[in-house]
Amino acid sequence: MLVAKNITKRFSGVTALDNICMELYPGKVNAIIGENGAGKSTLMKIFSGVHTQYEGEIILNEKPVHFSSTKDAEASGIAIIHQELNLVPYLSITENIFLGSELVNRWGILDKKKMQEKTKQLLKRLNLDIDPDTKISSLKVGQQQLIEIAKAFHVDAAIIIMDEPTSAISDKEVENLFSIITELKTQGKTIAYISHKLNELFQIADRFIVMRDGSTVNSGDMKNTNHDELIQMMTGRKILIQRHESTSEKSKELLQLKSICLKNAANRSDNILHNISLTLHSAEIIGIYGLMGAGRTELMETIFGLHPKLSSGEIKINDKPIRLKSPSDAINAGIVLVPEDRKLQGLSISQSVRPNISITILKQLEHWGTMLNKKKEMELSKQYIQQLAIKTSSTETIVKNLSGGNQQKIVLAKWLAKKPKVLLLDEPTRGIDVNAKSEIYKLIKQLAAEGMGIIVVSSELPEILALSDRVLVMCEGELTADIPANKATEAGILKYAIHKN
Repeated sequence: MLVAKNITKRFSGVTALDNICMELYPGKVNAIIGENGAGKSTLMKIFSGVHTQYEGEIILNEKPVHFSSTKDAEASGIAIIHQELNLVPYLSITENIFLGSELVNRWGILDKKKMQEKTKQLLKRLNLDIDPDTKISSLKVGQQQLIEIAKAFHVDAAIIIMDEPTSAISDKEVENLFSIITELKTQGKTIAYISHKLNELFQIADRFIVMRDGSTVNSGDMKNTNHDELIQMMTGRKILIQRHESTSEKSKELLQLKSICLKNAANRSDNILHNISLTLHSAEIIGIYGLMGAGRTELMETIFGLHPKLSSGEIKINDKPIRLKSPSDAINAGIVLVPEDRKLQGLSISQSVRPNISITILKQLEHWGTMLNKKKEMELSKQYIQQLAIKTSSTETIVKNLSGGNQQKIVLAKWLAKKPKVLLLDEPTRGIDVNAKSEIYKLIKQLAAEGMGIIVVSSELPEILALSDRVLVMCEGELTADIPANKATEAGILKYAIHKN
């Protein structure tokens, strides 16, 4: 259906793709696998008309094509679901889905009713019970991900590119998406599917294509390979992610939450969080699991001081009550948050690596009280680039040109420079490949071993089990379970995530 022949793409002298050759087949899920920075997203952007300047040839239905824009690619039957959300935050769901393809009546006036009805049908197909007039900015990342999927279905494309479509959605939504993909396959659609979650690829994919360092290194049928072989193809080495072995010793209490409640901004008689109480010890990693809408992100935001007027309850650090009127208060108390949406909330993506790492400790990098000591700033940046193995050509590389995994490491670096007591991680490995994930796991465990208290929110149960000393489960804004890591199982955690006891 779609063939890439010797595709080469360069950015500022850096070769992102080097003579890529690839074939995508109709009626199949073609899994495109590789580490962050392997070139997967760059190639998909060429297929979908985002990048128009490249060397080589694309053949669609046995005819050479060259797309001049995303509109051009869509007209040829190619739609893409981007890993980094491509939505207009202050437009409604309906307006986002129909942007550029608005429906009008015979008088040339927008047919809002018809667009709303079609949007309702798309949302129903994804089991998403949301008003089509809802603004994108009021949705959580997982819900926005489903809107991206709805946009692609609206185009009714012959080729659908899915770049990390499950990175921010719960197991229930994943199951629903997979049933839709199966339906699309029976219709003869070509699915190009990028994911770092190898287990889900063995569930849904028919073929695999492995990319490494901008080149294709192998391809074949999924049934003829296994998890370990794919990892070795991707990385050229074995990577083991082991379950966390918790220590039985209890360290001192570091963070205490008592009866934390959070009101719904849209309806203050309704609570998003209900009487959450927990204790985090120093050198402890707590994993928090819950389905979409359970209130996990809202809890992290409340601990970070983002909702002072809507929240109530007591927060203590080292047994001393603290009052959080803003994130600045939380940071000063030693609490930092790596947010779910790194691009929107964690980085200044148009700036280079250097200021993104140094931004949290500018006062410490001053000399004479007014000027920034560039030498100290450079040394700090280089220190964390080395410590976190951030793949960048220099400290001056613009952050938006780095892979998702390296962007996430920069968010971690800026907060580690602050030397926090409590590290809050909301989906820390979303959209990150297995090698970068392994490195971040090691870093998290190392930080805990040095005495830091860490809370990890994740939609991936294996990640929760790989990291946690204790697993807390949330359902509908309440804590429903507190399970020691050595007694936690995926089935047991899911039971508490679905049913409140």
